[in-house]
Amino acid sequence: MESLSLRLFTLTVLLAVLFSAASNAVNESEITKHKATESRDVVEEKKLRGQSLKNSSMAESLEDALNEHAIDNPEEIASMVDESIRNSTARRNLNFFSCGTGNPIDDCWRCDKRWYLRRKKLANCGIGFGRNAIGGRDGRYYVVTNPNDDDPVNPKPGTLRHAVIQDQPLWIVFKRDMVITLKQELIMNSFKTIDGRGVNVHIAYGACITIQFITNVIIHGLHIHDCKPTGNAMVRSSPSHYGWRTLADGDGISIFGSSHIWIDHNSLSSCSDGLVDAIMGSTAITISNNYFTHHNEVMLLGHSDSYVRDKQMQVTIAYNHFGEGLIQRMPRCRHGYFHVVNNDYTHWEMYAIGGSADPTINSQGNRYLAPLNPFAKEVTKRVDTGASVWKSWNWRSEGDLLLNGAYFTSSGAGAAASYARASSLGAKSSSLVGTLTSGAGVLDCRRGNMC
Repeated sequence: MESLSLRLFTLTVLLAVLFSAASNAVNESEITKHKATESRDVVEEKKLRGQSLKNSSMAESLEDALNEHAIDNPEEIASMVDESIRNSTARRNLNFFSCGTGNPIDDCWRCDKRWYLRRKKLANCGIGFGRNAIGGRDGRYYVVTNPNDDDPVNPKPGTLRHAVIQDQPLWIVFKRDMVITLKQELIMNSFKTIDGRGVNVHIAYGACITIQFITNVIIHGLHIHDCKPTGNAMVRSSPSHYGWRTLADGDGISIFGSSHIWIDHNSLSSCSDGLVDAIMGSTAITISNNYFTHHNEVMLLGHSDSYVRDKQMQVTIAYNHFGEGLIQRMPRCRHGYFHVVNNDYTHWEMYAIGGSADPTINSQGNRYLAPLNPFAKEVTKRVDTGASVWKSWNWRSEGDLLLNGAYFTSSGAGAAASYARASSLGAKSSSLVGTLTSGAGVLDCRRGNMC
């Protein structure tokens, strides 16, 4: 019996030692992995800092530039390793971890206090039809240091125009707060991200943004307002090409014959034509988390009733706040497939959602607050079309919250195939819209804090 007891005791001790060794090995592996992640973040910061120096058109000392991006606390890296071990890295996976809003885009990246070292993570957070837009994710950083737009044909290095026309992918950020008044349309090239987080950037009082015959663009964190008609001038669109531009309407963002476009967390108001227009065969677009105010014709999706190439158009409109001073077209659709999901409509004077030429409109989980005007309670409007024609169009309201007498006029047979092409993500309950859209518009992002 004593021999058996001795064996059992020995076996127990051996198992305890083995378990301890295995735990230590796992912990060391996790620490090594997280230290590697932190090292990559530091390298990313150094790349961004170096690109700022290269692009800057101002005579600044190397020491000043380094100090601007330096880590204040040298022990911060070590503390982040411990924090990363405590918090699962899955917190930045889409729809896996919530910071409290339930908004899947925001919950994907806003939880990270060191977002400024991992800016390109944003490109993995898209939803809806434009979810595959990667912008400049695979390129270098370009730091805009000069707010001027002196020469639209020969833009200076360090300006926004010089950044967006380049042929290679670029993730474009800004050195400081600035107001950029463009002399002519800002004609973008493919695979670009304009990222205004961390500073206060206004594109205003002149021409605004044109996305024409290109692909993979992300526009995030900009104030875009008071855009004016321009044109009848030469404008550069790439390092090797410039050409004559006819009159532009004065849209905030004009999307023309382009695909894989994501417009997120911008504040738009008071432009001469539309705030966001997408026409001429554009598709694979997501318009999310924006704050629209003080404008008449907010959003046009589809060129004309006769332009049938827009039948391929697919656009997601999600988590936006359509606010004070808006009149109509939120959006106004033609031909294509439109998923309007979990938006907050607090103001309109004529109608919220309109269309012509047989668009499919799938309205899910939105909150529609009708105006006081008893003749403007209807959410929907069929533009210049008789009921005998539009009654076959597939327009549906599913789970929408209709307040203050608001009503949505549905139509169509509800063909499953049609609504499948107008479905791009799962809608959340309309009771959550206030929370989902609470961060709509430009965010106040500060280093070391969650946005």
